[in-house]
Amino acid sequence: FLETTAYFCMKPKMGEKEVSPHSFFSIWHEFSSDFKDFWKKENKLILQERVKEAEEVCRQKKGKSLYNIRPKHDSGIVSKNHSNT
Repeated sequence: FLETTAYFCMKPKMGEKEVSPHSFFSIWHEFSSDFKDFWKKENKLILQERVKEAEEVCRQKKGKSLYNIRPKHDSGIVSKNHSNT
């Protein structure tokens, strides 16, 4: 615990000799709560961006035809019968 408080440069409050676990974890709790809230917001924004990108890709693919339609050529039996008459 003391090594952790030293790593985070925590100093004891006025009148205390060492950093108490209560003071350390109360600050840590605030930090972790804020971090969790920002993390959720950031993930939500990233998800919204990805949904928009996916919708745009779908919109572009719908604009393009998935298959090509070629004009019909008169080369079958029916066309031979019509040309003889």
